[in-house]
Amino acid sequence: MTEQSGGARPENRLANLWDKDRAAGMTEPERLIYRSNLLGSDKRITNYGGGNTSAKVMEKDPLTGEAVEVLWVKGSGGDVGTIRRDGFATLYMDKLRALGNLYRGVEFEDEMVDYLPHCTFNLNPRAASIDTPLHAFVPRRHVDHMHPDAVIAIAASRNSKALTREIFGDEIGWLSWKRPGYELGVRLGEFCAENPGARGVVLESHGLFTWGDTAEESYLTTIETINKAIAWFEGKIAGPVFGGPRFHPLPDDQRREVAGRLMPVIRGTISASEPKVGHFDDSAAVLEFVSSGDLEPLAALGTSCPDHFLRTKIRPLVIDFDPSDPDIERTLAGLEDAIADYRKGYEAYYERCRRAGSPAMRDPNAVVYLVPGGGMITFAKDKATARISVEFYVNA
Repeated sequence: MTEQSGGARPENRLANLWDKDRAAGMTEPERLIYRSNLLGSDKRITNYGGGNTSAKVMEKDPLTGEAVEVLWVKGSGGDVGTIRRDGFATLYMDKLRALGNLYRGVEFEDEMVDYLPHCTFNLNPRAASIDTPLHAFVPRRHVDHMHPDAVIAIAASRNSKALTREIFGDEIGWLSWKRPGYELGVRLGEFCAENPGARGVVLESHGLFTWGDTAEESYLTTIETINKAIAWFEGKIAGPVFGGPRFHPLPDDQRREVAGRLMPVIRGTISASEPKVGHFDDSAAVLEFVSSGDLEPLAALGTSCPDHFLRTKIRPLVIDFDPSDPDIERTLAGLEDAIADYRKGYEAYYERCRRAGSPAMRDPNAVVYLVPGGGMITFAKDKATARISVEFYVNA
């Protein structure tokens, strides 16, 4: 079990990877791609597919020939770490601002999504994401929205607002939870108008928005803000994490054997509606968590932000397995009932939370299965998605 003690650890800080000479010869869209790829290259900054970036660029209108302001923003479904030019949606800023004349209030905000295609610049087929209004209404040329581990831990805390103030002072503000969409964009725009000196904002239980007048400034603000959060945690954490060790992890060969027995049974039980592919992870970080005293209560807390929820479900299923008395046959005998109980819990969660217009309930099976002393198993539609689910849960 890792012992944590307070004190600065420079090796844990994010490095400034911005190359001024390289960026100097780029166009503004090229610098946006460059910035996005740098941010997406480190999973501590954002997970695969998470977050988005934008730049407001002056372009020549293809019809009038006039110079117009265009928002370049990561399109729906992209990944900032690998995004290229065709991954960005482009929208007229004057039309995005004009949407305010059509907005009928928070109860009607979902209809605003259907107006975004009418703002498209140059017939770009890339669909704009639901976060587009947040980027549009920040009155800075460059905006980054990331889901950094250290900031998410603050954003998801019970005293999130007070912690944000303590760590960042006036530089980084705080907005209470609101699901992504047009209304949150309006709130962010109002925050910027009321706090012109702010460099960013923590969104409760969601993530981080930062901005700047240049691509480099926005990038550096993002890195510096995350590093402040990392440094703060280093000064606060002391002693064993996750409540200390409860079990010694099983030996490597035994962990693989247990996973090999569990995975076919789980897959067979949850694959009735669609095929599933599994992934097993027994890295040091995973073993530390699944061997800890607080495994079950921490697992029951669920996800820390919507970005994680999309990949890991509301919570994992903790397998009934005792590594100090590894009776795999007993575990297998109770597995079907455990999976059935998880489904019932998920169905109850869906019924509690659904609203008029909610999509039909999706697959009620768990994505993440935690084996005490053994590791983590994930199941998804393909191997890549199952592996990415592990990344998300480890970071969560």
